[in-house]
Amino acid sequence: SIILGGGAGTRLFPLTKRRAKPAVPIGGAYRLIDVPMSNCINSGINKVYILTQYNSASLNRHLARAYNSNGVFGDGFVEVLICFLLYPFMNQNLVTHLRQLFEINIFQALAATQTPGETGKRWFQGTADAVRQFHWLFEDARSKEIEDVLILSGDHLYRMDYMDFVQDHRQSGADISISCIPIDDRRASDFGLMKIDEKGRVISFSEKPKGDDLKAMAVDTTILGLSKEEAEKKPYIASMGVY
Repeated sequence: SIILGGGAGTRLFPLTKRRAKPAVPIGGAYRLIDVPMSNCINSGINKVYILTQYNSASLNRHLARAYNSNGVFGDGFVEVLICFLLYPFMNQNLVTHLRQLFEINIFQALAATQTPGETGKRWFQGTADAVRQFHWLFEDARSKEIEDVLILSGDHLYRMDYMDFVQDHRQSGADISISCIPIDDRRASDFGLMKIDEKGRVISFSEKPKGDDLKAMAVDTTILGLSKEEAEKKPYIASMGVY
């Protein structure tokens, strides 16, 4: 799986003033990132890449302490991939060398981290761009036997057996599958919304629409198995950030 380390997390400010949203503490010693990590463990997924960028120092530190050689992942691995903006001269060979260093002594190297006010073309521009920038790495020798790649958000709070989702994806024959939930008017504009046809294929998608654009994404959610009464309360189909 690939877990995305999140962006600025402005809606949780000031909790995210000095940390990425996945590093926000929950339940005492835990962080939001531990939710998808726990889901991976309980789903039998033991090969995990984590892409970090924005205010990532606290997140990297937590991951190093929690998942560095603790045996939870058996013959799998947890590897953090960092978006380097401050080193434009870096090439793939140098990044591979740094990865080898991390595997021996994880996170003991000083990594570049994006902070408020910084911009640059080399920063991840979104979910797809983050995966695109490290696409070459997922073709690594030890990834040759991986049939499917699960892409997750590192800052969502939920419980899910990912293998059920993966099995449905395989049976559908789709190139990409998106996990979704019905959502009400109050929260709809906080999500990416979609319209689907009777076969479950996505025919329209809008990222966090508002106003008339939001109203245009309303659908009959009985297609998801809701009763007519429930569908009237939740007329939108929202992406869970699980692909």
